[in-house]
Amino acid sequence: MLWDLFPDSRRFGGAPANFACHASLHGGHVAMLSAVGDDGRGREATAILRRFGLDTSLVLATSDAPTGSVGISIDVAGKPTFEIHANSAWDQIAWTPTLETRLADFDAIYYGTLGQRGPISRATIRRALAVAKSRGLLRVLDVNLRRPFFDAALIRESIAEASVLKLSDDELDEVLTACGLIREKDPRDSVRALRVRFDLDLVALTRGPAGALLVSRSEEIDQPGIPKVVRDTVGAGDSFAAALAVGLLRGDSLSSIARIACETAAAVCTYAGALPEAPAPGAASSVTSMRRLGIAKNSRA
Repeated sequence: MLWDLFPDSRRFGGAPANFACHASLHGGHVAMLSAVGDDGRGREATAILRRFGLDTSLVLATSDAPTGSVGISIDVAGKPTFEIHANSAWDQIAWTPTLETRLADFDAIYYGTLGQRGPISRATIRRALAVAKSRGLLRVLDVNLRRPFFDAALIRESIAEASVLKLSDDELDEVLTACGLIREKDPRDSVRALRVRFDLDLVALTRGPAGALLVSRSEEIDQPGIPKVVRDTVGAGDSFAAALAVGLLRGDSLSSIARIACETAAAVCTYAGALPEAPAPGAASSVTSMRRLGIAKNSRA
């Protein structure tokens, strides 16, 4: 959970927070695991999550670090560059007995690589994943490679805990190298190799305007992109992952999941930042609870 600081504004964000809000909009019942500072930005961020219908009982407030923030610049193509500020509250996500108890309530856990840059949060995420794996929960990894906050071992270890891997074509080479795999001429072969290497149920490769490639144990979907006028691409991948995870929990067809996820990501590209405007405080929620979806990721936050 953090604030994206654009040249002319600031917007609430962070990959897991973006994912959580979009998963709620898609009908998931979502709990956010993160930490904020005991400050105004932290209180505002938590209030925004509640307005999107999220359970914030696992959001910790700490006086040891400020609520996270990221400086963002946008190039002419709408693609963002991030300057991730160090020593943020989301580096301080501590394990609690409440968290261990609550993990029994969830159907899925969603996490990333960047949120593991600090030892405290990394230990909590890994411990939560061990519990989730022992219970056979859906475990969705969204790779978020932001230098200097990753290495080859972190990539391999994170994928090894997942049942579903989502990554972008910009991240593919780095991930393949870390895993000792060679990039094939056809990206489908590379994605297949990743799936087999880690015995994953599904690998989803996003390709920007070219759409996405989804490879499961029994099926491959090559989903074309959805043409849109792009304002910026911040949060597009996070919204894709949310639609993907909720679709998998619902048991939707892989072709339907791919289409809806790409439509969702394309829509996000048409407005500034990662999220639509949050519902006004006290407004009736449009979110329908479909199945329980647990969030335990804190990357790019």
